[in-house]
Amino acid sequence: MGKSSNSTLVILAFFAIYVIWGSTYLLNKIAVLELPPFMLASFRFTTAGILIFIIAKMMGIQVLITRKQLWNTIIAGFLFLSFGNGVVVWALRYVDTGFAALEISAQPLIILLLMRVLQGKKIQPMSVVGVIFGIIGIYLLVSQKQVITKEGSVLGMVMIFFCMLSWGYGSLFVAKADLPTNYFVNTGYQMFTGGIILALMSVGFNEEWTSPLVWSGKVQVVMILLVIFGSILAFTSFNYLLKSVSPEKVATSTYVNPIVALILGWYFLNEEITVQSMIAAVVLLTGVYFINAKKTLAIFERFKR
Repeated sequence: MGKSSNSTLVILAFFAIYVIWGSTYLLNKIAVLELPPFMLASFRFTTAGILIFIIAKMMGIQVLITRKQLWNTIIAGFLFLSFGNGVVVWALRYVDTGFAALEISAQPLIILLLMRVLQGKKIQPMSVVGVIFGIIGIYLLVSQKQVITKEGSVLGMVMIFFCMLSWGYGSLFVAKADLPTNYFVNTGYQMFTGGIILALMSVGFNEEWTSPLVWSGKVQVVMILLVIFGSILAFTSFNYLLKSVSPEKVATSTYVNPIVALILGWYFLNEEITVQSMIAAVVLLTGVYFINAKKTLAIFERFKR
């Protein structure tokens, strides 16, 4: 009975990191067409952080952390959420959801190269093959005429690349940083502090803040989905899987998320899926497979604490 229940939880958790995380590109795209991007991201993560703290207190989990841990969660929150996610939301104003998801699927390639540059770690032969495939895939993706001629698309692509650098460096940072031992509390602090920084960014860019009461019904629903499912449920599922199955199996979300984003963007927003995009997806994800093969990605280290 217990084993059956555990298997059900694993299946539901995989659904969360496959479909729910893949759908956040669509949800952010819908919301950012109406709301300022940094305000949108700030509201999402600050609210999710507060809810996590409330849930933690109800479960009797200790939420007090040291000053050093607080500082490290602020840094991680900025790298992962304030810049790493907030700027992606901004870029979704200029690029399609599927395109953004495919570009971000090259994240393991960025981490691998950062580990080589910053830590001097040797790239294994199989990973070299992955790097080659990844570079070819990215080139095929970003070189499409219908993509680069779209207003603001080049800037959007460049900013997403810098977001990937931020995520990559953040992954290496938290692998060695002193962070709260409870992953639920760790995530809560990163979301809350990242959301506060996003609020400051929003004010700095003179974004107009509005009450959720005046948002359209569609955006209100989208925000609820982003906070409860995209933030709290998906992150919790991700952490649960890292303790229940191998990291290599969890890494399969790297391949599924872009496909989900492509299909949802095509179905709900009428985004075009070109033949070159499909070829680029196959080449790029093949490269990610070679990089992931038989190794634990540094990107997962931040969730193990």
